[in-house]
Amino acid sequence: MEIISEVIICRYPVICGMPSKDQGTVYGNLHAYKMYTRPTSQRLFGSYSFRKKPGIKHHENVQRMLEILALNGTLTTWGMAKTHIDDSAGIRTKEKEYRRLLVGRMARGKHTIGVLEAGLVVKDGKSYAKAPADKYRLSLHGILYCLDVLDLSHKQIDIMAEKYSNVLPLVFGRWDYLKSNIGNEVYRLKNLAGGLFMDNIQIAKISNFPVYELMTYLNIKYQNNFEQIEEKELANQISAWFYTNLLVPSRLRSSGKRSSLEIKQWRKIIQGDLKLKKWYYNFVNESIKFYNDRFNKLKKLENP
Repeated sequence: MEIISEVIICRYPVICGMPSKDQGTVYGNLHAYKMYTRPTSQRLFGSYSFRKKPGIKHHENVQRMLEILALNGTLTTWGMAKTHIDDSAGIRTKEKEYRRLLVGRMARGKHTIGVLEAGLVVKDGKSYAKAPADKYRLSLHGILYCLDVLDLSHKQIDIMAEKYSNVLPLVFGRWDYLKSNIGNEVYRLKNLAGGLFMDNIQIAKISNFPVYELMTYLNIKYQNNFEQIEEKELANQISAWFYTNLLVPSRLRSSGKRSSLEIKQWRKIIQGDLKLKKWYYNFVNESIKFYNDRFNKLKKLENP
């Protein structure tokens, strides 16, 4: 990957986004987000919120647009402009700007990629209110980037969860249920957005639960989806990370290794929702089968 100023010369499909008929872009699994989408998007669109300190104007413009999508859900470019501009002339001007931010632009013979191509935004159907117009929303990578960079308040994250409940149904679709049980622990999703996959061997030292083994299997399960993954499958990978991560202590206690969520409380969350329970324990059973198969292969080394 070669970066020249704001221009990116694309050599990885996961970053360039080979357009699909449905969503207009292609993006990969969580490892792809961590290794390519996140660092590339930070270089192109900013690694900190424009509200923290002055920076490149292009970064601010992109972040403002992403924030509009985060807090409003699916919109046309006209709809994005209408969220903060009243007069028609101003809306038309802003709409043209949003189109450039979405698809990129050519400058001095070089192409600067937009947020569609970067995989942060996807097309989500069409509006036929007037002339046919594409509608846009954040991708799952875009949701993670917003959590990582935009410095959203808890209230704003709650709004985004409501707007994107159908995109991440096992987490955002159960947001109120989760908050009623674990409070601010729901915002641990920001750790994943920051690139913390929790598959480091050191995790085995700070939790009594097989978090490392589950996270490792989660990485292995989706290893073939580095360049491209179906949105539903990526939502499942994110959701499995989220519920497994709840078993990691937020801080160590002098009494020994314990989860910041008591195991009874964690089980209450999982078992209080039958669909969630079935889904998560299917993932656990897949993990058990994987490690049993590996163990059996290892045992064969004893008797060649």
